[in-house]
Amino acid sequence: MGKQVNNLVNILPLTHIKYFTVILFLVLGFNIQAQNLQYSNGEKYTLGEITVSGNTSFSEQTIVTYSGLRKGKEMTIPGEDISTAIKKLWNSNLFSDIEIYITKIDKNVADLEIRLSDLPQLNELKINGVKKSKVEGIITENKLKKGVKVTENLRTTTKNFLEKKYKKQGFLNTKVLINTIDVKDSIETARVNMVLNIDKGEKVKIKDIEFSGNDVLSDKKLRKSMKSTKKINRLRILKRSKFIDSAYQADLGHVIDYYKENGYRDARILSDSIVYNDDATISLKIKVNEGEQYTFGDITFIGNTVYTNEQLSRLIRIRKGDTYNGVLLQERIQDNSKPDAQDIANQYQNNGYLFSTINPVEVSADGNVIDMEIRISEGKPAYFNSVTVVGNDKTNDHVIYREIRTRPGQLYSKANVVRTVRELGQLGFFDAQEISPNFNNPNPVEGTIDMEYSVKETGSSQIELQGGYGGGGFIGTLGLSFNNFSIKDIFKKEAYKPIPMGDGQKLALRLQASQFFQTYSFSFSEPWLGGKRPVQFSSSLSHTKQFLFNQFTGEADRSQSFNITGITFGLAKRLTVPDDFFVLSQAISFQRYDLNNYNTGLFTFGDGFSNNLSYTVGLSRNSTNVDPIYPTGGSNFSVTAKFSPPYSLFNNVDYGALKDERDSNEAVLNDATQSDSDRTNASSRIAEIDQERYKWLEFYKVKFSGEWFTQITKNLVLRPKVEFGFLGAYNNDRGEIPFERFFLGGDGLGNFALDGREVVQLRGYPNQSLSDQDGSTIYNKFSLELRYPITLAASAKIYALGFLEGGASYNSFKDYNPFNLKRSAGLGIRIFMPAFGLLGIDFGHGFDPIGSTGAKNGWETHFIIGQQF
Repeated sequence: MGKQVNNLVNILPLTHIKYFTVILFLVLGFNIQAQNLQYSNGEKYTLGEITVSGNTSFSEQTIVTYSGLRKGKEMTIPGEDISTAIKKLWNSNLFSDIEIYITKIDKNVADLEIRLSDLPQLNELKINGVKKSKVEGIITENKLKKGVKVTENLRTTTKNFLEKKYKKQGFLNTKVLINTIDVKDSIETARVNMVLNIDKGEKVKIKDIEFSGNDVLSDKKLRKSMKSTKKINRLRILKRSKFIDSAYQADLGHVIDYYKENGYRDARILSDSIVYNDDATISLKIKVNEGEQYTFGDITFIGNTVYTNEQLSRLIRIRKGDTYNGVLLQERIQDNSKPDAQDIANQYQNNGYLFSTINPVEVSADGNVIDMEIRISEGKPAYFNSVTVVGNDKTNDHVIYREIRTRPGQLYSKANVVRTVRELGQLGFFDAQEISPNFNNPNPVEGTIDMEYSVKETGSSQIELQGGYGGGGFIGTLGLSFNNFSIKDIFKKEAYKPIPMGDGQKLALRLQASQFFQTYSFSFSEPWLGGKRPVQFSSSLSHTKQFLFNQFTGEADRSQSFNITGITFGLAKRLTVPDDFFVLSQAISFQRYDLNNYNTGLFTFGDGFSNNLSYTVGLSRNSTNVDPIYPTGGSNFSVTAKFSPPYSLFNNVDYGALKDERDSNEAVLNDATQSDSDRTNASSRIAEIDQERYKWLEFYKVKFSGEWFTQITKNLVLRPKVEFGFLGAYNNDRGEIPFERFFLGGDGLGNFALDGREVVQLRGYPNQSLSDQDGSTIYNKFSLELRYPITLAASAKIYALGFLEGGASYNSFKDYNPFNLKRSAGLGIRIFMPAFGLLGIDFGHGFDPIGSTGAKNGWETHFIIGQQF
């Protein structure tokens, strides 16, 4: 009988996986049968030997210790100790098939065996059905790193997570299958390879959106209130009809908001469902309860001492009897979508009341007329205790602090916080999307707040190194632009990392050369001259040499050249009136034009020189939002006037007589009956007269430009722009100068602008094709651009655009017609990388003919380098 008992002990487990316990309690004795033992009988035993068996890489001591069982421990069998040991081992997520057996009982000593297997580790993972760029994200999100224990829970949660994730993105038919394959090798550790098959299917389109229960507002109006969830419409371009669950849930809220905007404050969604159609589309069925329409009654203010009821009423702008609009009411109290909104909350916060709270409360709704109380707790005025900046590794503190509008001890102002974020973004040294104002240690009792601005440095230096073939030869360009330079550290060896940086100054060098021309330029600017006021000092020096093309040899003729040397000094001061977005700029410049046997027809004289001494004054206002690369709001206006001294008033030259003489010689030159000798003499005299006329250039030049940025949706931005330019003369007998003119058309790049000309971009037409050969004295241009960002990351900001443009140029006001335009439209893309500046490409279609061709110009491709439109 004893032998029989021992055999039973060896084969029956005390407990089993999943916490289901089967206890076989055996008592040695020849007269006791196993079937006589009761499960509920529990007696105390002392544990003897505890052994471990099964497929595991852990040591016996580790497993026994972790289980909590130990030799000599007194415990009840059956009892909680065995169950607790099983739970500990199971919750470690290391084992499967956990069993505990009694192997021997000798009097009151019981020997146990723990039999288990290790959970397999993940060896290799293969993910099918997604792009390679998405694989790493799936691994991270689901913790599928090599070596992780592959549990049933891991498989289930991974499957559910991925199906839910892609369904939220509109892939309602997503299926995820997970297969595991045991790895057979010499390593004892249990391992599996996992194959993750993801079948997203196609995004499901919405065939129809049906409402029920709506009597007042039509299905069409309710569908229109849904901003992102749209049914199939082949004419719609900007909004897709694919179902996105997160957008749909948000749009259900928009439906209710639309009801509230129309006075139905009790409107609610009773139910919504998705119906799967046979053509693989879905229909959305939404049941609403509209409730009754309400109007505003009396609106009273309680708790206000700083502002009168009349002042607050002007901000609310809601009158008794107006249709109830809960959304509008909340916007007038606190519009969270606009940090600079004209609402009551901002009125308080812009004047120090950071801790104020404003709560609208309905106090009566009799007869569908809602009386409101605006309950205001003004709190104590708050003052800035400390103001700090973190994240600036390269930019020196003083460059940042001089732009900050919030100072320690200063009364709190939300407007100043918002403006500070804008000014830091406009510097161009930080990622505008990452600038964050952090409010630390708010103390309503003391009325203090600590302000911390968190910034993230971006590359502020740019390099241009390129080579290409154009204009009949190789063109090489080297450009260096340091936008956060520190000239005071230029002689400090340790400051070169790789260049002295941190003081906010700008230094640019550019060299460009081919066999036909050479260009050298240097510029430097200091934004805070003297360090105490926002007065920008700028200077530039340039020299250009152009050689005439020899049409017989195909090479440059270095005996015929046109040289331009120029120098400019400027000051720009930020104003305080009408507001501190205005900047007054002034500059004095001098250019020397030298022509050496350079006869091209562009100028009437091929030998000689012209001097251009001019003064420029400009008034601008730039209130664009934080990111200068992708503004989403604000405007940018500028008016400039450039003029030379009126030499004809005091140089005692009779320009009327010169004009008459020139006209006389030009008549000889154009008369085919005149002898060659007379015509040659006439041509020579015209050149001499023009050399006298243009020895010192006399002119005035007026320009205007204005652009607005409006955020249509969260990311979509509309930018209209208007431009105008006019070049005039003080003395009509002297006439307009051949320099400083406008050349309209093309990409707007002015790499070969040798004579002070201004190249005006108008896409869809060849470069400078919409002006005369000598340029124009008047131009106007209108453009409308729609922009959408692809990414606004610090490493690369990319946005797509569509545009409509129209412009024209003229030589006199008698021909001027601002509406007789050359029109174009097209698409483009812009890429801004800190190291290379702005790059882009545009495809423009010109709808009008050039000159007398009669046929529209058609498509043009334009490459954009280093400029913004």
